[in-house]
Amino acid sequence: MGGVGHRSRGSEGSAWEASATSFLLFALGAIVPVLPFVFLPGAVAVVVSAALSALALFTIGAAITLMTGRSVLYSGSRQVLFGFLAAAVTYLIGRLIGVAVVG
Repeated sequence: MGGVGHRSRGSEGSAWEASATSFLLFALGAIVPVLPFVFLPGAVAVVVSAALSALALFTIGAAITLMTGRSVLYSGSRQVLFGFLAAAVTYLIGRLIGVAVVG
């Protein structure tokens, strides 16, 4: 009875806990690329933001190895790749619909 997906009685948690945890982790992740723009000027903020984002993404990917058993380098690099691909797609969609960031 202890197979994959089996939960013991009382381990379900609550919807409120799950939603609060999801919100806090999402907000924390969203702060990482934005924070440099609060303290640094233009191009410097862009470079620092990209570096901090890559570090955060790699750290998340490396932590995932605890569940997947893959190598830290593989999972960390994969997370950085997909994170930057998502950022590039978001940027391209913004360009297509005419969004401009003015600083």
